[in-house]
Amino acid sequence: MRLFVFVLALLAAVPPLSAAQAGLGLDADDVQFRVVDGATVAEAKGNARFEGEGMLLTADAIRYEQRTESFYATGRVVLTRGTVRLLADRLTYRRTDGQFSAEGVRFGTPPYFAEAERAEGTPKELTLHRARVSYGEPGGWQPTFRAEKFTFAPNQRVETENASAGIGLTQPLPFPKFEHDFRRPIEAAVALNGGFRRSLGAFVEAGVMIPVSRTLRVGPDLGLYTARGVMIGPALSYSDPKDPEKLRGTFHSGYIRDHGDRSTDLLGRPIQPDRAWAEWQHHQQLAPNLTLNAQLHWWKDSEITRDFRPRAFFPVQEPDSFVEAIYGGANYFVTAFARVQPNRFHRVQERLPELRFDLLPLALPGGFVERFSASAAALREDPVGGVGRELRSDRLDAYYQLTRPVAATEWLAFTPVAGGRVTHYMGQRGATQPNPDNYTRVLGELGLDAALRASATFDYKNPVWKIDGLRHLVTPRFSYRYIPEADKGRARIPQIDRESFSTYLQPLGLGDRRNIDELHATNTLRLGLDNILQTRDPKSGPRDLVMLNVAADLRFRRPPGTRDLSEIHTELALTPARWLQVDVYQSFAARSLTLREFNSGITLRDGRVWSLRFSNNFLRHHLEDYAVHGRLRLNERFEALTKLHYDARKRRLNEQAYGLAHNLGNTWLISYTVSLYEGRRRENSFGFNVQVDTVRF
Repeated sequence: MRLFVFVLALLAAVPPLSAAQAGLGLDADDVQFRVVDGATVAEAKGNARFEGEGMLLTADAIRYEQRTESFYATGRVVLTRGTVRLLADRLTYRRTDGQFSAEGVRFGTPPYFAEAERAEGTPKELTLHRARVSYGEPGGWQPTFRAEKFTFAPNQRVETENASAGIGLTQPLPFPKFEHDFRRPIEAAVALNGGFRRSLGAFVEAGVMIPVSRTLRVGPDLGLYTARGVMIGPALSYSDPKDPEKLRGTFHSGYIRDHGDRSTDLLGRPIQPDRAWAEWQHHQQLAPNLTLNAQLHWWKDSEITRDFRPRAFFPVQEPDSFVEAIYGGANYFVTAFARVQPNRFHRVQERLPELRFDLLPLALPGGFVERFSASAAALREDPVGGVGRELRSDRLDAYYQLTRPVAATEWLAFTPVAGGRVTHYMGQRGATQPNPDNYTRVLGELGLDAALRASATFDYKNPVWKIDGLRHLVTPRFSYRYIPEADKGRARIPQIDRESFSTYLQPLGLGDRRNIDELHATNTLRLGLDNILQTRDPKSGPRDLVMLNVAADLRFRRPPGTRDLSEIHTELALTPARWLQVDVYQSFAARSLTLREFNSGITLRDGRVWSLRFSNNFLRHHLEDYAVHGRLRLNERFEALTKLHYDARKRRLNEQAYGLAHNLGNTWLISYTVSLYEGRRRENSFGFNVQVDTVRF
């Protein structure tokens, strides 16, 4: 009896075993254990905390029941697992499989934040019921949606059911189902633009895309113009939800009954009041080595895009419509290409279709390298507005080249070139000397490509410009091509694939020329000198400070209208520091000491604070203009923008633009721009524009 009393007294003097010491990972200001139906129940009150199994759970009180292996948390509950954080009034967590349920939930994992009546889930997936979700931290301007059901899989995807979307507290747009794969960016569902132009009046433009499935979004493109009317058309976007690189595409369109001043089109014809346009872009990977690309631009009249969508018109004033399928083999490509002309106010070299095979350079015994290509094309070009001839030809073409690279020394390498091209024309129509008979042209070429390489290093350091040593790489180059009879038979060939206007040096080789219907006899030596000056960079390795390339052609046989010595072409790029960039292109006629072309740009920047770019374009007898682009960050929300474009030949400011960009909630970028124009044919002299773009998506 004395021994029993002593043991009880000893046990009473020893403090009880804590939950953490018991192996639960449970701790609090007060932890008590009791046994219920043979199973332990632990109750933790006051700053209760459970840590383990990849998560942290805190609450005012946590109860653990051994029989169900579950935790029951109440009062200021916080559950943290990785980047996911969940707050709740009540929470139940089961250790055996990680399942949990909660009430009065607030949830966050960048970029999503949500409130919900209740939640349930596992470590791999969380489902919220009757939830309000915002993209970005909740605020009055954040994209939000309400959903009966919101499912989130960390680092994988989100899904909703019976949702409506909007901004802040207002969600007017129905979203039957929304899905987002974290491997791809969110596409903006709403595009807004508005302002005033005298030709359009006050206007508002909006595009809304509503997801109807995991693959497809549909909606209207809408424009309201007080001086024109209402433009509306269907729009859609689609993609493979698992891999957008396998399938993606967009379609946009619009129709308007235009009651404004429509003026005339490119051909001088009055524009009719019924105006419309449609554009389609498509990319698809049909098989591991087979891709399909398509593009369609249809305009009912030549000016509809210029009148209503000037930002899309001025970069591409003559749209292209084509379908192309490419199969890539081990060392070759097979291409099926079709170019069509859905519009009747631009001349287009149609290919209906063209099949092409290209063998990439292939090594042969003896150090030789061969190259081969062949094509079959049905070529068409129709006159526009009754001006010009109708051109037709069905053409078979093949080219073969054999080279033998020789590395004579470490500093000298040269490659003799021999090649031949056979072109057969059928069904010709529109040649300068019409001939119903088929015509075959056989051409040969001989040539040589050579390069000398030299380098030097200099132990020069300049901490101000962050120069740590200099290395100069210099490469003199010369190429020679002799194609003596390239112009034979031109009178019998409809010149569909012909020369286009360009001020740059064109490819010398017979196999690289695209104007094969309008070739010229060639006996040309091209001389060039490439220079690169580099320094060391502790992060990126070699850093280019100066790049200077010079080239010119010496023509021993020259086409009509050209000189024996071409212009000297010079390219210069200076990047001596991250805040300074200089680009220059120059074309100079040495015999007449005449500057033919000069394009330049100087960019100064101070990180994200400001940037300023001066640029010019000069082409003798055609163009001389100067431009200034400036940007100044006023504070975290506002940025000032300006653009000036001066035409020296006309002595006028073609465009002045002054704008203010407003960052709203780090989600929306609202740009306010006032534009003043001079000398433009269709556009008026004043415009005001408000555009809304997304920042975070």
